[in-house]
Amino acid sequence: MLGLMLLNSVQAQPLRIAMEGQFPPFEEVDANGQLRGFNVDIAHALCQVMAADCQLVRFAWDDLIPALNEQRADLILASMSITAQRAERVDFTAKYAQTPAFFFARKGLVNQVIITPRRIAGKRLGVQRDTTYDRFLTDKYQQHTEVLRFDSAEGMYQALGAGRVDLVLDDAVSGYFGFLDTDQGQGFEQVGNKVVAPKHFGKGQGIAVRKGDHVLRERLDRALSVILSNGVYKRIEKQYFKQFTVY
Repeated sequence: MLGLMLLNSVQAQPLRIAMEGQFPPFEEVDANGQLRGFNVDIAHALCQVMAADCQLVRFAWDDLIPALNEQRADLILASMSITAQRAERVDFTAKYAQTPAFFFARKGLVNQVIITPRRIAGKRLGVQRDTTYDRFLTDKYQQHTEVLRFDSAEGMYQALGAGRVDLVLDDAVSGYFGFLDTDQGQGFEQVGNKVVAPKHFGKGQGIAVRKGDHVLRERLDRALSVILSNGVYKRIEKQYFKQFTVY
């Protein structure tokens, strides 16, 4: 009887879903201090399918995986790319989104269709610290350009707007809605072609759980399959990305 009571107590605890909250339109904090965005609505949809009580919790980007592994959260739903390096620390569900990377710069600054390290040698590049984009620039560009790292996408775009960096590398959707489509982004543009680097950007974005938590991973995969097949995912996608497809 005591064992059953303990099991029910564990099951009654809400699933703590970790997010950064600084990556619009995937996740951001509204005027009332509440999280909103695509990731937030996907989280709520998954929890509804799983009949689970869920709680959204915020962490800085580079604290997301430590928070998960230290049991301060149960899963991460924060547009985290599925990479081999991260898969050594966490387990991932199937992908729930996949969006390309692009450079962003002031209009007219960069005219190349294909951007390479030598073509923008001497330019200052901005990137959010400890992201897949950071690792890509470190490996491919840092020998030819100065790479400046920022704790958030917001800080990175503030630096771009102020002229402290010449280009930034970011997710195409986040860069459009979080910067180009705002007053701050007027006079800037997406430059070059999409940046393709499977080694660095992985196989899409997945939901991370602790290593070995197969039960939760499988529950999430089943719930994801449901919202992909019943139209809920497509409805959420259209709400945020009328001209984009993110799956």
